[in-house]
Amino acid sequence: MSFLNQLHQQLGLMSWPLILCSVITVSLWLERIVSLLWVSMRGEQEKKQLRLSGSSYADVALNEPKSMILRGCQLLVQHKECNKGTREDLAGIWLQQQRRKLHSGLRVLTLVGVISPLLGLLGTVLGLIAMFTSIGESGNPVTPALLADGLGLAMSTTAAGLLIALPAIAGAQLFGLWADRLLDKLTDELNQCNLHLEGVTLGGCPS
Repeated sequence: MSFLNQLHQQLGLMSWPLILCSVITVSLWLERIVSLLWVSMRGEQEKKQLRLSGSSYADVALNEPKSMILRGCQLLVQHKECNKGTREDLAGIWLQQQRRKLHSGLRVLTLVGVISPLLGLLGTVLGLIAMFTSIGESGNPVTPALLADGLGLAMSTTAAGLLIALPAIAGAQLFGLWADRLLDKLTDELNQCNLHLEGVTLGGCPS
């Protein structure tokens, strides 16, 4: 609690909004790392098990896959009686749903990255206003040391806002690239599965 009080004295009125932004950033970083790692590692693990067992795409429907990749293949296998175009439309709709899941929280990170520097700048302006008001009311001589202390406290909010914004914006971009890469792999796997259901087997497909 003493740390929060000290932080509040250092950052002034903008301390709580900046703390909230930092908590959101850290939480989304951890959630996205765990979520995307799970999607990536679980998918590769289940695909490896499928190949080692000698199973084919047709056998996926008999199991209950946990990975996103094999759940997509299961959806296609369950509709194998439909024509190829219908399955492609179905896969496209399903991919859009997974895209929303994989990109979950990234807009919030971007928003935090935009808002945090503005909150820091607002805190700096309010700090400068309070400092000059205090100097004007005191009537004491203005010394360089007094100005340095006041400016240092005021500028600390700008620094805090930038320190929050950098990982927020970087996280939004990096996690977005990671999610897009997973979606590319997912799309490729669904295309291979769809071709397999048409009797076309490519290299690397489970047979």
